[in-house]
Amino acid sequence: MARIILITGGARSGKSAYAQALAEAHAGPRTFIATCPVLDEETAARIRRHQAARAGGAWTTVEEELDLAAALRGWGGEGVALVDCLTLWVNNLLYRAERRGRTVSEDDVADRCREIAAVCRALAGTAIFVTNEVGLGIVPDNALARHYRDLAGRCNQVMAQAADAVVLMVSGLPLVLKGRDADRPGP
Repeated sequence: MARIILITGGARSGKSAYAQALAEAHAGPRTFIATCPVLDEETAARIRRHQAARAGGAWTTVEEELDLAAALRGWGGEGVALVDCLTLWVNNLLYRAERRGRTVSEDDVADRCREIAAVCRALAGTAIFVTNEVGLGIVPDNALARHYRDLAGRCNQVMAQAADAVVLMVSGLPLVLKGRDADRPGP
C-alpha cells in the first residue's frame, strides 16, 4: 500500500520545491507525473525551470494531463511518484469537458480522486501530490471561476481524507496538518 502525502498551500508557497526535496530524500526510482500542458511561453518557461530543478535527481518524467489513475498504474509503485499538480489536473478536466459541451461535477472529481487513492492503495512506494489551496481568497466574480474553485476544493478534501499525511506550505515553511513524520522522508 503506497503512502500518500498531500502537499497544499497558496501560489508560490514552496509546495513544489518541498515536494521535490521530500521525494529526493527517498531511495529508489523517482517518477514525476506532470499535469501542466504547455499553453504559452510563460508556461513553457515554468516547465523548463521545474525540469532543470529535477535534472540531477535521476527522475523519470511522465506527462499526463487527464488520466492520473493510469499514470500511477504505469508508475507501478516503485520508489516514489510525485504528481504536480492536482489543481492543474482539475483545470484540464474542466477545460476538456467545456470544449465538448459537457460539465464536470464535484461528484465526478470526487470519484476520480477516490480512484486515484485506490490505485495508490494497491501499490507500494510513496505517492506525493501537490495541490493549490484556492479557497482562501475572495469569492470569484464569475460562475466558471467559482465552479473551478469548488472542484479544486472537492479534490483537495477527498485527497486529504485519503492521505496518510497532509502538509500545508506557508511562506516556504511546512505545517503538518495530518500524519506524523510527514516532513521526513521514508515509507
